[in-house]
Amino acid sequence: MGLAIFDLDNTLLAGDSDYLWGQFLVEQGIVDKNHYERENERFYEEYRAGTLDIHEFLNFTLEPLARHDMETLQAWRARFMREKIHPIMLPKARQLLDWHRSQGNELLIITATNRFVTQPIAEALGVSHLLATEPEMKDGRYTGRVAGTPCFREGKVQRLETWLRTHGASLQESWFYSDSHNDLPLLEVVTHPVAVDPDETLAQHAEMKGWPIISLRN
Repeated sequence: MGLAIFDLDNTLLAGDSDYLWGQFLVEQGIVDKNHYERENERFYEEYRAGTLDIHEFLNFTLEPLARHDMETLQAWRARFMREKIHPIMLPKARQLLDWHRSQGNELLIITATNRFVTQPIAEALGVSHLLATEPEMKDGRYTGRVAGTPCFREGKVQRLETWLRTHGASLQESWFYSDSHNDLPLLEVVTHPVAVDPDETLAQHAEMKGWPIISLRN
């Protein structure tokens, strides 16, 4: 049985859930509009450029979770799913997931976006295994800090290696689908790397390596 691994943002989704969560918080008046919009845009551009300081970003994005109780956060998240996520779910992404299921492959989503945002997205896609950046919790509330290794760049490889050991699995027959050059460390270690609607840097790398380049956009 093979392992099919999928990046989430701009791969299975036609957008970035982390960025959209920030926009949602601004639109609902939950965070300061001018400051949050400016910083959210800055971090997104740094991510695309490959210069993102993941710990600085997580301090920014996890802080609003710490200021509100879980019931309130979950109500906001349900609305966020309806308004921001469902409209950017891709039929071709579902078809790709279904194809791997039909081949008997295990499915895994791996994403730098935190689990609070991504858990219901993975559930909506029918993928039970999710590796995401973990927000720290204490006494039923988020602390605003990250727990363990952020699931970003080389951190994705480290987190995946731990998951493989825990599940008695391997990368002997494995796929990884991603849009971003930030995922090159993981793309380099699977048997079937696939660039999906890739950014310019990943597209060039994929062409040089002879990796498949596909699109899941309508």
